[in-house]
Amino acid sequence: MSAENDDVKNKQFEDETENENVAEDVAQNVESGDEGAPEGVAQEASDEGRDKLEKDFAKLKDDYIRLYAEMDNMKKRAHLESEKTIKFAVSSFAKELLGVADNLERAITAMSGNAESCAELLKGVELTQNELTKVFEKFGIKRFNHVGEKFDPNFERVVQEIEDKKAKSGVILAELQAGYTIHDRILREAMVIVAK
Repeated sequence: MSAENDDVKNKQFEDETENENVAEDVAQNVESGDEGAPEGVAQEASDEGRDKLEKDFAKLKDDYIRLYAEMDNMKKRAHLESEKTIKFAVSSFAKELLGVADNLERAITAMSGNAESCAELLKGVELTQNELTKVFEKFGIKRFNHVGEKFDPNFERVVQEIEDKKAKSGVILAELQAGYTIHDRILREAMVIVAK
């Protein structure tokens, strides 16, 4: 049994050695330009190797280009998201301040009827409202007023509809609560009265 195994191993060794010798001979003949070398074998091996390398290179190049484009897109998306986050970070704070703006406006309206007796108070409230408006503008918060224009559900919420023979149907007659935007995005819808 051991002799048979040795014979098999020797045969395998001889076959491998012979294959290596043939490969070395072909390589030497190709390098030296020996005419006695089998031309077809060397040329085929060279062409197949080159084709495989070119295919591998093309695939790697394509993968690289796709990955680069994907990374560039991710970078742009992340930049836009961070800009939006920074831009609209004050939204909840700004919403809370809108109530203050409303109360200042109500105070001014209430004092307008008694301008003589409340002149100093009216002046102080108006100055406070002007300062608040400047702060709003600094952070991109703007009030909009569409009274007299057609109702737009993107900006207003109808609280009441009134029949008015002078106005067309769907036109805003009055504003009960002011609407605001922050960087062209709705911060708060206006509450309006609309003509039937």
